Amino acid sequence: MRTSITIWALALSGVLLDRAAAQAAEQQNTESFVYRKTKQADLELVVHYPPGWKDSDRRPGIVFFFGGGWQNGRITQFEPQANHLANRGMVAARADYRVKSRHGVTPKECVEDAKSAVRWMRQNAAKLGIDPERVVAAGGSAGGHIAACTALTPGLESEDEDAEISSQPNALVLFNPVLRFAGIPQLMARIDHDAALGKAISPTLHLTKDSPPTLIFFGTADRLAPMGDEFMEKSKELGHRAELFTAEGQPHGFFNRAPWLERTTQRMDEFLVSLGYLKDRPRTGRLSEGTSTFPVDKADLTNVGTAHSFVDYVVTPSATCSRAKKQAARALDGAGAA
Repeated sequence: MRTSITIWALALSGVLLDRAAAQAAEQQNTESFVYRKTKQADLELVVHYPPGWKDSDRRPGIVFFFGGGWQNGRITQFEPQANHLANRGMVAARADYRVKSRHGVTPKECVEDAKSAVRWMRQNAAKLGIDPERVVAAGGSAGGHIAACTALTPGLESEDEDAEISSQPNALVLFNPVLRFAGIPQLMARIDHDAALGKAISPTLHLTKDSPPTLIFFGTADRLAPMGDEFMEKSKELGHRAELFTAEGQPHGFFNRAPWLERTTQRMDEFLVSLGYLKDRPRTGRLSEGTSTFPVDKADLTNVGTAHSFVDYVVTPSATCSRAKKQAARALDGAGAA
């Protein structure tokens, strides 16, 4: 009996040691930098390095910006997506930026910080082991807005940085982003109804044929979803490359929860493969080769057709989705009666 207990204890300690080693290895694969110093705070950028990384590499890079209505939010939000892309070979970063609740700023300063983060990634390409011509900006909600602004908004650059180094990313991945301020009173109130600034930070208004290729995610029950439709219509007219993934009946922020965390990450992976930023891989049913990250059923992703410059993916997988759709319908009925 004592021998059995001893063997069990040794096995348990081995598991704990393996787990500790794995956690230590994970910690060793990230590094924090201060990408910008402001009067309110030093802004942190956490970099996830892929297995086998060297600073002499020229890998694609991506930087994620958290959501929170330009008022709050945490740098931890996109950690699962950053881990996934690092496992797939990219250098993935998560950037802090100033927000109203902690720093007393407006969306203008949020955009400025995001541009600084993209510029910092490109400026430090040799240290990070990335290709400065393959930098992606990504984010959710307000973070998706400022990511879009790095690519599309003119001006709003930090005056104390090297303007010769571009702050424009080479591609965008946007999770239910705000894509327009102009003409929307609730949003314009956040910038004291400054018409010029509202136009400047309305990404759709600045879209051109040569704008970076863009992947957008929206739930159809999200009140911001029409912004995605407007962006796609303009993209189609211009011949710009943009793709829209729609989750039937899902509300704002749906991508943060299973199964949509897995499915949106799957679609992001496919988009980056199509750009040549990731290598395609055998269809194992898992997003990260050699890991248990994000098991996904590829049959749940249905390509419903292409039209010129965009692909619309509609996903309708579960009863949860049906309940959300009914709730959205009731909300619309109520609005109509009002």
